[in-house]
Amino acid sequence: MDSLQNQMAPDFTLTAHDGSKVTLSDLRGQRVILYFYPRADTPGCTAQACEFRDLQPQIRERGAVILGVSPDSVKDVRAFHDKYSLPFTLLADEDHRVAEAYGVWKKKQMFGNEFMGVERSTFLIGEDGRIEQVYRGVKPEGHAQELLDVLKG
Repeated sequence: MDSLQNQMAPDFTLTAHDGSKVTLSDLRGQRVILYFYPRADTPGCTAQACEFRDLQPQIRERGAVILGVSPDSVKDVRAFHDKYSLPFTLLADEDHRVAEAYGVWKKKQMFGNEFMGVERSTFLIGEDGRIEQVYRGVKPEGHAQELLDVLKG
């Protein structure tokens, strides 16, 4: 079991795509799908976001809200949000402080180069603010459906 599972979700306040501030603890009473993605408008991140977009009405019916978090700037998450008409909130974690708190800021490797970046991960947070499920290193395709299935119970 993941060390964060059944723990209180680390609280945070981040700037959203629309410039507003979002504080996780303000969403108590609702389930939250908190998903971390590496970079706006890249193929995998776009596929994942569009799946969440397409299933958002059903996810909402089940009483959950979706928050997407990346280390991109507010300007970049706004452009990504608008380009794909995403009906949920994207948050800019430019200093990757929240990614670090959730243990998803990791050493990665691409084309022989090592760098720090976000491991694609999702946290299903219960109405009480506790982390119900942890999904690390997820594949973008099919993940939104997997979460909807969990919400259906």
